[in-house]
Amino acid sequence: MSVPLIVGWHHTTFGKQPGETLESLVTAAGRGALADAGVEAADVDLVVLGTFNSGLQPLGFASSLALEIDDDLFGVPAMRVENACASGSTAVQVGINHLLSGEAGTVLVIGAEKMTDVPAAVVGRALLGADYEAAGRESETGFAGLFAEVAVEYERRHGPVSDTLGKIAAKSHQLGAQNPFAHLRKDLSVDFCSTVSDKNPLVAAPLRRTDCSPVSDGAAALVLRTDPASSGHPPVRIDGWASASDFLPKAKRDPLAFAATELAWRKALAAAGCTLADLDFVELHDCFTIAELVMYEVIGLAPRGAGARLLEEGAVLPGGTLPVNPSGGLKSKGHPVGATGVSQHVLAAMQLTGTFPGAQIPEARTAAVHNMGGMAVANYVSVLTRSEE
Repeated sequence: MSVPLIVGWHHTTFGKQPGETLESLVTAAGRGALADAGVEAADVDLVVLGTFNSGLQPLGFASSLALEIDDDLFGVPAMRVENACASGSTAVQVGINHLLSGEAGTVLVIGAEKMTDVPAAVVGRALLGADYEAAGRESETGFAGLFAEVAVEYERRHGPVSDTLGKIAAKSHQLGAQNPFAHLRKDLSVDFCSTVSDKNPLVAAPLRRTDCSPVSDGAAALVLRTDPASSGHPPVRIDGWASASDFLPKAKRDPLAFAATELAWRKALAAAGCTLADLDFVELHDCFTIAELVMYEVIGLAPRGAGARLLEEGAVLPGGTLPVNPSGGLKSKGHPVGATGVSQHVLAAMQLTGTFPGAQIPEARTAAVHNMGGMAVANYVSVLTRSEE
């Protein structure tokens, strides 16, 4: 079977972008990815756009926005996929499926979200639309309140997490400060991130502001093919990929199991023929610091309840056994919902080709990307490898 290749990519700056629209973000990312790949618009066979929206923008039919990149895209099929915070990686896997089925030889995948045009209450309602119990209800804490429940349960089973979450936040800020694409680029100390203060208030106990990813605007795009294009860098292979979904009702899920995430992780690594020891870094979905802590244990870096020791030992830092989120993760890079999964693939590809402008992992050859929607309901994992071509 042919191996899907990421042959080009582009990433906008994440953050509050008052001068940008959803259309301008989509077109900038898509145009940049085609140029990076050395691919003409006329060569594109399919456009897949990942965007959540859920009322964040009045245009609910955004699939053909990408055709504004170039008039030569007229007639090219364009589709929008939505899968909550996993919309971006869903778009990537939809693109892979069309590529390998032979229906398309060149696929342009774009992830984008414009979130900061509307009041915080509107953003909160939109995001809560991804939760079975909270959808349509008023909430002062939004999704932070849902992940706070995960943190409370973690503390009940395994002990206090406040200092551990502070260390995760500080790691994310340190790495995000080096990433020119990141929304939050301020290096914050462990002490600041671990302490409730006027500048770091509780959002939903025990989660503080520094435990939460910011509301961001942004886009990322990549070009998929099965043969290398004429870009100025080697392509990146997608050697394994998998997805798995969990039940929506909370009562049918253990809040700490992330069971479908674990399943997708195992399936993707098996498809790639590799193990955890073969990975040089991971970009995982850390919408909240407690999600990153739980994910350490879900992917097998530490036994259940023992994730804190990875921070104490430096295992998840650059130079450690398996660096996690060298981009700064969602926590510092930002989380424009539909853009996130595509962003993770783009920044991993940059790392693997030595072109990432932030904290570069030396000699990185293989990486994994994990993206989830809702409370680990929709789960996507990819294994990326530097091509030697």
